Formats: sequence, C-alpha cells, structure tokens
Amino acid sequence: MTAAAVQAPSVHNTQPWRFSHRDHEIELSANNERQLRVADPDGREMFISCGAALFNVRVALRYLGLVPSVQVLPDHRLVNLIALVSWGERVPAVEYEKQLYAQISRRRTHRGGFDPEPLPPGLLAALPGQAAKEKARLDLMDAEPQRAAVLAAVVEAGDGALRLDSDRAKEEARWAPGPGSHRQDGVPPAAYPAQPERTEPQFASRDYAHGHGWGLPPGEEEPVVRSAGVVGLLTTSVDQPPDWIRAGQALQRVLLLASGYGVAAALHSQPLELPLLRDFIRIYLSGRAYPQMVLRFGTTSETAQSVRRPVEEVLQESLL
Repeated sequence: MTAAAVQAPSVHNTQPWRFSHRDHEIELSANNERQLRVADPDGREMFISCGAALFNVRVALRYLGLVPSVQVLPDHRLVNLIALVSWGERVPAVEYEKQLYAQISRRRTHRGGFDPEPLPPGLLAALPGQAAKEKARLDLMDAEPQRAAVLAAVVEAGDGALRLDSDRAKEEARWAPGPGSHRQDGVPPAAYPAQPERTEPQFASRDYAHGHGWGLPPGEEEPVVRSAGVVGLLTTSVDQPPDWIRAGQALQRVLLLASGYGVAAALHSQPLELPLLRDFIRIYLSGRAYPQMVLRFGTTSETAQSVRRPVEEVLQESLL
C-alpha cells in the first residue's frame, strides 16, 4: 500500500509524506522538512500532495479487497497527522477500482503542450463527477475558450512574478536536480522539455532548468505551437486543511481516470501561490469557490520520467 501511495503527484515532486503501519491501520503524516517555505507557507500544496497519496492508499486497499475507513486530521494536537486509515471488512474490488489501481504506476505529470486530437467525450463527461465524489469541483472549460484564455493569462502572470522573486527561484532550483543526479526526489531533466513549449492559449511552464538548457530536446517534427488541451479548474467551497486534503484526493482520482483513457495532465499552481492572483481566480473565474489547482488534459506521445524515494525512506514509527 505504501508503495502505491508514494506514486502520488506532489508539488515539485517534494514527496512531503511519512507513513507508519500497524495491524490494520496506516498513519499518513505531512513531512514539514519537505514543505516549500517560500511558495507554500501555509502548507496548502503540501496537504494537497498528501491528499493525493491518501487516495492512492484507499485505491490500493480496495484492490486488495479491503474496505478502508478514513479519519482525516484525527488529532488536533498532531497538526501534521493527515489521516488514519484502517480496514477490517472485506469486499471484492470491482472492475473500475482495479483499473484505477493499474494507473497508479502509469500516471505521469506532463509539463508541455499536447497533440491536437480531441479527448474522448466519455472522459470529459465523467471527470467532474469524479471530483464531486471527493467533495470538490472540477470545472472544465472545453466549451469556454475565452475563459480558458483568461486563466492562461493569469497563469502566465503568476509564472512571471515568481521568476522575479529570487527567494522563490532559489527554492524551486533546490528541487530541480541537474543531469546525472542520483536524487530520488525533485523534478529531473527527463521530466520537462528543454525548450518551453508554446500552447494555444499560452500556459507558462515553470523554468526548472533555470537557464542551464536541461530537459528533453524537441522532436524533429515538433509543431511550433501545440494545443493547451482541455483546461480545468479544481476548487473547493471552503479553504481549510480538510478541504486541501479533499482537493488532493479529488485531484488524484481524476488523474487516474484520465490516465486510464490514455490522457495525460499538466498541473499549474503558479498563480495560486500569489494571494492577489488566487483571489482574482476565485472572484472572476471560479464563482467564489477556492481554486486549488489549474489543470490541462490532453494526449501526447511524450513519456515523462519521474523519480520516487524508496518505501523504506518514508516509513517511521507510529505517532500514536
């Protein structure tokens, strides 16, 4: 189960989680040592990352035919204790649960443009309902190009502002190891294009190479402008730690479903790390719901690589 949990997405692949295991119970805790102190001072993105890992635990248990019982933030004295997951009842997994589990190891975050092919209509119809199962909302803008373009402009503004902040740039660079690194965290050069790809509308990508020219070279027949894909905005009605954990579970649920259709997703959090831009999105683009993640869904022939710490590095003695 922990092996599945650590495959979850996390901001800059910081993998900010710890686990402990007892008979019929798993504890999931946030690891403050891996929190982005500059970009994420409140721990919102860290909690979203842990929520995604929590969803993987739930899926792994169902794959094994176990029924998970989840207590989120069960002890106010232990602020980093994200969840206690226990089980006892056995019910055979159904087919869609098996399919979700199969995608845990296959899903990868995409960091570029997409091919122009339309997405399966069945997927677009299903994604919002998957988020709703976790008490979050996924608003897809496939029929609202102007709204998607405004969101793209906000992402670009946020990315530009972050690049001008030297403290944020240094923090980001710490999680972007160069070629030949043996680190098992962070964003390696094999996970992003060497030349930032232009999309229509233009969604700015983080500059993990920081001018070093690292990354995957463009293909021989790479188009000058690629599709941005279908744009989505993941929101919650309240903006407290339990809601961030819900958002993480909703995020991973929709990512796994999309992966099962052969669809990849790109994630953008740049404007959500700046209070003014996050408020702009909340007021003008999300109906005053709190934005937790900007997503783009599309198809691509590129295969992004990722790294993960071994399970033994994230296991610890029980907190309770």
